[in-house]
Amino acid sequence: MTRLIFLILPILGAYIMYRLSAWQTATHLTANSTPLRDPVLERLMVRMATALDVPKITVNVYDAAPVNGLAAPDGRIYLTRGFIDRYRQGIVSAEEIASVVAHELGHVALGHTKRRMIDVTGQNAAFLLIASLLGRMIPFVGVLIASHVTRALGAGLSRKDENEADAYASALLVKAGIGTGPQKSLFHKLDRLTGAKGNEVPQWLRSHPKTDQRIAAIEAREQRWQA
Repeated sequence: MTRLIFLILPILGAYIMYRLSAWQTATHLTANSTPLRDPVLERLMVRMATALDVPKITVNVYDAAPVNGLAAPDGRIYLTRGFIDRYRQGIVSAEEIASVVAHELGHVALGHTKRRMIDVTGQNAAFLLIASLLGRMIPFVGVLIASHVTRALGAGLSRKDENEADAYASALLVKAGIGTGPQKSLFHKLDRLTGAKGNEVPQWLRSHPKTDQRIAAIEAREQRWQA
C-alpha cells in the first residue's frame, strides 16, 4: 500500500498542477489580449475558414513583445503584439502571418494544445519518480539525471508536434489558395525575428525542429502533391 501511494501521489500532484496551469493560462491570456482587427488579415482568415468549412477563424493579439504565435489549451489562437508590429512594419507579409495562424490551427486540430498540458503532467510525474528512485542510489546526481531525461522526453514530443502542425498548415494554405510560399519565406526569417540561436542547442533537446529541416519537409510535401 505504501508503494502504491508513493506511485500515485506524484501523478495526482502533477494532475492538479495541470488543471491549475490550464486555468491560469486561460485567465492570463484573456486579460492581456484583444481581438485582431486588420482588413487584409481578416480576408485571409475568411479564406482559411472557407477551406476548413468553419464559420470563422478568430485570432487574438497577446500583448507581448517577442515574436511568437500560440494556441491556448482551450483552442484559442494568439499572435503576439511583437509579431503584428513586424507585420505593420512590412517585415513580414499578411500571407506569412496567415501561415502562422494555419500552424497554430494545426496544433488545435491535432489535439496538441491539450496533449502538451498532459505531457507536462506526465513529465512532472516522471521526474518525481526518477528523481526519487535515483536519488536513493546516487544522491544529487540522480536529480540531475532525472531532469535531463524528462527534458529530452519533452523536447522530442514537442518536435513531433511542430512537424505535424507544419504539415497541417501546408495542406490548409494550399487548399485556401495561399500556397506554401509564405510558410517557407517566414521560416527563412524566423531565426532572425525571434533571436533564436538554435544551433547552439543539441538537436535532441530542441523544442522545435531546425529551420532548414522544416523548409525541406515542406518542399518534400510539395513534390509529393505535384507527382
